[in-house]
Amino acid sequence: MLETDLQPHIRLGRNQSANYALLPGDPGRVKRIAAFLDDVEELAYNREFYSVRGKYKGVSVLAVSTGIGGPSTGIAVEELNKIGVKTMIRIGSCGALQDNMKVGDLVIAQAAVRDEGTSKTYIDPCYPAVPDPDVMFAILKCARELNYRHYCGIIRSHDSFYTDRENEIDNYWSERGVLAADMETAALFVIGRLREVRTASILNVVTEKTASLEQSINDYASGERAAAMGEESEIKLALETFAFLSGLELSST
Repeated sequence: MLETDLQPHIRLGRNQSANYALLPGDPGRVKRIAAFLDDVEELAYNREFYSVRGKYKGVSVLAVSTGIGGPSTGIAVEELNKIGVKTMIRIGSCGALQDNMKVGDLVIAQAAVRDEGTSKTYIDPCYPAVPDPDVMFAILKCARELNYRHYCGIIRSHDSFYTDRENEIDNYWSERGVLAADMETAALFVIGRLREVRTASILNVVTEKTASLEQSINDYASGERAAAMGEESEIKLALETFAFLSGLELSST
């Protein structure tokens, strides 16, 4: 591997790449992804960026953690693109903004409100944050086949859990039909689109709309079963999507 090929933050080069990458926020989730893969090899661990590579149904897959928020997610997307990854699916957690959504439900982002700073450093705020349609529709197809409880719609990406107006802000977006909130999807979508990378985002509800944020996060961290099952579901759904997309690409060649 040429020294110039080694990316400074994720610490990966082209000889460690794959066509597909899962992007969890939490480095601990990478270890749980590895349990779904064959021929797993640990690649690098630098700051928030922990990576492994393995195979799912014969398809080579990277899993790289991005940390919390848009800035580190943007770094991961940029550097993975530089080593040749062209399809990336975020598998993260979210807070529900609608009353009917329960812990463990999955949210497939159709678009993201750009209520964060990272994407705005790239391009004017009127530029849309949307996934690649082929990847999103493949996720929806696989979700139906797996019989996973899921929602598809607009989510909101933001930069803090702890502003003085959190309830007011959440209610504002809830009343306008936004499904859930996370901190990374908008940056992923905008940077991916600008770099011609196919992106999508699958989120696991870990906080219900009327629940205490702090208590819900504590329950999730301690292995609360519904959230843990939701995490397993989003991992399996993303991997099944990669297998489906790979099959389509092989059949078209």
